[in-house]
Amino acid sequence: MRSEIMEYLEGQKELKEFIREQPFWYRKLSRNPYDLQSLQIASLHYYKKTIPHKVEKFSNSVQMASMMLNMFQSMNSQQ
Repeated sequence: MRSEIMEYLEGQKELKEFIREQPFWYRKLSRNPYDLQSLQIASLHYYKKTIPHKVEKFSNSVQMASMMLNMFQSMNSQQ
């Protein structure tokens, strides 16, 4: 792999960890060193940091809070 790619990955700890977990990216970057954008997109999907993942996580949190609120309200109405 090219030295400038290695230097870039040294500054991006999450991408470096992703490459260690997905070793085929070593080969892919060795063949096409300017495919960093694909690497970043794949990393975002792997770590579930895309916008749809964040929206889903927020939605799940709201649903959980709503369920807890309903549970507390039902407990108070029973007393």
